[in-house]
Amino acid sequence: ALKAFEIDEEKPQTIERYGDTEFGRGALLARRLVEKGVRFVQVNRGGFDNHGGIFDAMRNHGGVMDPAIASLISDLKANGLLSKTLVVVLSEFGRTPRINGGGGRDHWARCFSCMMAGGGIKGGTIVGASDADGMEPAERPVKVPDLHASLCHALGISLNKELITDQGRPVRLVRKEATPIRELFV
Repeated sequence: ALKAFEIDEEKPQTIERYGDTEFGRGALLARRLVEKGVRFVQVNRGGFDNHGGIFDAMRNHGGVMDPAIASLISDLKANGLLSKTLVVVLSEFGRTPRINGGGGRDHWARCFSCMMAGGGIKGGTIVGASDADGMEPAERPVKVPDLHASLCHALGISLNKELITDQGRPVRLVRKEATPIRELFV
């Protein structure tokens, strides 16, 4: 798997397609690691705490993330790996639907989005919708534990699995009441 880190072996056109940025190279490295059989890869993109200057920040994020994620998914599909690789794009919470006085958006946990591809996820599926202002879920709200259950389901992990801490305490991976989001799966 260490050979995967030799990104400069890629064609310049491939690096350009992903974007010659930290995130673009991270997504390209993720593809290379998956091709080598690495089972879990995480690519981070910081800088989303935009309490000010949201418009320029979002244009920048989109310009960096869109080509990298699209190339990752496209290449995994072309290499026959997307069906057994789960790609998840998610942050810890959403943002206020209204722009604040500083030209930014603040923390908002009531309504946010997650993108998933591969790993048995039915492509093009949209589950739920917010109200017109993006303030609250309006259709088919999904709770965070159900998202966790969906991730475990896609990864083939039992929803009933318990781990035992070093102190001998059992901890469930997913809450008992959580259920996978069935609309997502083929």
